[in-house]
Amino acid sequence: MRKLDGRKLKHDVLTELRKRAVSRVQSGESPEKVILAMGFCRACIYNWIAMYRAGGWDALDARKRGGRPRKLTGRRISWVYRIVTRGDPRQHKFPFALWTRSAIAILIYRRYRIKLSVNSVGRLLAKLGITPQKPLWRAYQQDPELVRRWLKEEYPKIEQKARKEKAEIWFGDESGMRSDYHAGTTWGRKGETPVVQTTGARYRLNMLSAVNKKGKMRFMIESKRLNAVVFCRFLNRLMAGSRRRAFLILDGHPMHKSRMVQKKAQSFNGRLKLFLLPPYSPELNPDEGVWRDVKSGKLGRAGILRFSEMKSKTVGALRHLAKRPDKIRALFKTKDTRYAA
Repeated sequence: MRKLDGRKLKHDVLTELRKRAVSRVQSGESPEKVILAMGFCRACIYNWIAMYRAGGWDALDARKRGGRPRKLTGRRISWVYRIVTRGDPRQHKFPFALWTRSAIAILIYRRYRIKLSVNSVGRLLAKLGITPQKPLWRAYQQDPELVRRWLKEEYPKIEQKARKEKAEIWFGDESGMRSDYHAGTTWGRKGETPVVQTTGARYRLNMLSAVNKKGKMRFMIESKRLNAVVFCRFLNRLMAGSRRRAFLILDGHPMHKSRMVQKKAQSFNGRLKLFLLPPYSPELNPDEGVWRDVKSGKLGRAGILRFSEMKSKTVGALRHLAKRPDKIRALFKTKDTRYAA
């Protein structure tokens, strides 16, 4: 693609393009994608961000020159963007894995001997479209090649086979819920931490579920330890009343690979087939979203007092979700699960 030469554009046109590009970056778009779409060279976007950071919107006026000197040039801002978005602090000899404004300020000083305050770093990140977010933690044991093969080769083959056999593809998972799990915030007087009464006893309840992209959900709760016997009961529930074949995709838990579970699957006379996700890849399983909804969205805010209450509220939360096919389908629309939508 031929790059545009800003020197050949009218001043008002170039000014508008600069402002539009910086605005798109501030709204969260990648600087490099923005500038590629607009047809300018890669360095332009970082120069414009540096200009905006130094002098605001007026600094982007193509007819104006001068202004206070910029501490960080476009090239240096480009470096900051790459460092923050493509790695973590441990790669730069920090003893932690999450970026902070002070850590970024230290890195800038190390490389360019330029001192920026924490607030200045915060404003720079905002202008780059970088915001504080809760990260997804992924196991370092995850093999990117196995994930790539699953997404590009294995799952497409499963889909093709399912269409041929007129089977439904399900994703299954299990999770435990404890009575001392709490999530969420409440309101109270400043300086006084609110107290919510709950039980000091610890109860545990196990949950099993399976979802598919059409918005269907099956679930079961179990108060005892999960094992192959319990999982076989869940398979009975999954297949009960269904005439269609089912392809069930699970993680590599030993229970799922046990001889008992394999024999149980075979007992459905070809109507049920089991498949395994790549190791250490829970983000590829849409059913993981069930536990986020039930635990963090419902039970974590409930304030459990008795085991019977925990059990009834867990069943209620799962039933409520099962009656919302729109929410089940939404589990297949995240960045990591849309491959299965």
